[in-house]
Order: sequence, then C-alpha cells, then structure tokens
Amino acid sequence: MDVDRLLPTPEAADLLALVREIADNELAPRVDAHEAAETYPEGLFATLGRAGLLGLPYPEEHGGGGQAYEVYLQVLEELAARWAAVAVATSVHTLACHPLHAFGTAEQKERWLPGMLEGRRIGGYSLSEPQAGSDAASLSCKAEATEDGGAYRITGTKAWITHGGKAGFYALFARTGPGVSCFLAPGTAEGLSFGKPERKMGLQAVPTTSAYWDGALIDADRRIGAEGQGLQIAFSALDSGRLGIAACATGLAQAALNAAVAYANERTTFGRKIIDHQGLGFLLADMAAAVDTARATYLDAARRRDLGRPFSRQASVAKLVATDAAMKVTTDAVQVLGGYGYTRDFPVERYMREAKIMQIFEGTNQIQRLVISRQLTTPEK
Repeated sequence: MDVDRLLPTPEAADLLALVREIADNELAPRVDAHEAAETYPEGLFATLGRAGLLGLPYPEEHGGGGQAYEVYLQVLEELAARWAAVAVATSVHTLACHPLHAFGTAEQKERWLPGMLEGRRIGGYSLSEPQAGSDAASLSCKAEATEDGGAYRITGTKAWITHGGKAGFYALFARTGPGVSCFLAPGTAEGLSFGKPERKMGLQAVPTTSAYWDGALIDADRRIGAEGQGLQIAFSALDSGRLGIAACATGLAQAALNAAVAYANERTTFGRKIIDHQGLGFLLADMAAAVDTARATYLDAARRRDLGRPFSRQASVAKLVATDAAMKVTTDAVQVLGGYGYTRDFPVERYMREAKIMQIFEGTNQIQRLVISRQLTTPEK
C-alpha cells in the first residue's frame, strides 16, 4: 500500500519517488539475508550517500540536501519500511553530523562537513556509557588536555554505539573537568578499539558496540564548541533525533500493516477472505489508525521545527506515540498471520523484534513521558 503523502513541493515528491525506487531495488532484496546472517551490508551506505540521502536536512552549501525536516523524516520512513536497521543508522548518522553543523567553526565545517553530509564518512553517536544512558550528566569517560594544549587524551568506555567499529567518525562526548565537551573523533584513532557487536533482538545487520578509549589522542581542533559545552550540544540534538526514530518506527509499522493486509486479502476461512470477517477487519482498521496517527504526530513536530517554533514536547509525543504504535502494530501483524506469523518464513516476526528497541533508544518512552509532563508544568516559549 503506497502512502498518500502531503509534500510541500514537487521537488519533494520527486525525491520520495527516488527514495522508493532505491529502497525497492537496493534495500528490499537484501534485508532478509543480511538480517538472518547478521552481516553488514558493505557498500550500501555509500550508495545512499551518492544518492544524496545522508545529508538531506543540512544546507546545500556544505554538501547537504537543503530539505525541510518533514521531507527528510518521510525519507527515513520509506527506508524503514524496507529495512529498519538501515533507516536507524541513517538517522544516527544525521544526528552525529549535528554538533559540527550547529556548533562548529567556519573552518571546521569547511574541513569536515562536506565529506560527512555526502556520505563519504559515516557517523556514529557516542554519548551513552555503561552506567550513563538516560542520565547523560553521569558520564565518566575523560578528555584531558595535553601539556602543550594541542590535543586531548581520551580514556574511558562508551556504550550502545550504532555503527560502532564501522563509522568513519564519532560525535564523542567526554568529561573535561567538571563539565562535558564534544569532539569530532576519527574512527581510526590510535588507542580506540571496539567490543564485539551486541547480541541484539533485532536490527542485526548494523553493529551496536562498546568503544574503549585507551589514552587515545584527539587533536584539540577536533573539539566542537567550547570546553564544557558538551551536554548543551548533546541535548540540542535529542529532539531532532527522537523525530528520526519516530519516523523509523512509523515506517516499520507501515511495513507490518502492509504485510498483514496482503495476507488477510489472500487467506480464506469459511469461504471468505479473512479480512472480511469483522473481528479481523476491525483489528486491521485499528492498526491502520495507529500508523496514520504516528505519522501525523511526527509530521506536526517536524513542521513546527521547520517553522522555527518550539517542538520539544511534540517531539517527545511523536517518539512515544510512534514507537508504541510500532510495537502494537507489529504484534498484531503476527496475530493476523497466525502460526505463519510466528515463523521466520514471513517478515512480521522480525518486524515485531525490531519494534521493541524503538521504545528504548533516543530516550526510553518513560523518559518521553517525563519530558511531556514537565512541559505541561512549564510550557515551552
């Protein structure tokens, strides 16, 4: 089922058509094999980069696509409907580019940003630590300035890094004295190593790892923003990152709905298509309503962002609504397919496994409820 989208320009409609073509030709034929074998799709992100899909919401002057956020998120949704791991990694890459774009100097942007936005370097986001997930202020990984001030020595462990060991750069957050600072860390730094990929429930084709910094030196000119400004930089990107995950979750839910509807139109019982049985038809109707609602919430937040209006609460609502919807819709899709849905011969069991993490990363849904409740008390201005 094609999504009937309301796009702001004819150019955006052409872009979405291109994305669907790439997703159908490059992602859909490969996803099952790579997810089953837990193998990385070498070369795929380079393909997305050449198509201009890895820097869409950033300015054209730096190599980006100059697209509105509402357009970029719908691109993510189309990718996620074919391959959730690839869409999530694309969202993380976009998030990792944010510190340099928003807080870097003109010289830093000129030097590094085009290669990042054009996809020549894939990015990872290195904020979480084993003991510091939602509580980012508890970071313990240290960045100590050398005596001559020309570099920082990084020591500590980071966790839950999407594209860990594969990325060309990492937006790294480490403690500098009492505060936290942000660094554009090269993926090949001497003294940087990575753990084995986590044994995850889903999203198997793109690794998630820990990173071990054993006194690695990073040139001082790779610090982004002022020393001690790291948490401000990290938090400034979180709302946009949450919208990325909301879009990915919506695409995943749409894929599950499509699979369930297709099966319900083919399977017959008691002489009728199962979709014509009211009990199942109503279940599918609820699934469709959940997907439409998820899409509407993330687009509302994105349009506020594009207008320069506050959108933090709306981003948390979108992340909460879309990821809860993805969990319910994928679970119901398994139910529609019955015993077949519980086998790996059909993709809905994978969709269900992939949906769970959507409720956890970029701030758990309990954190989203905390953000929303706080803003009911102190509204955004």
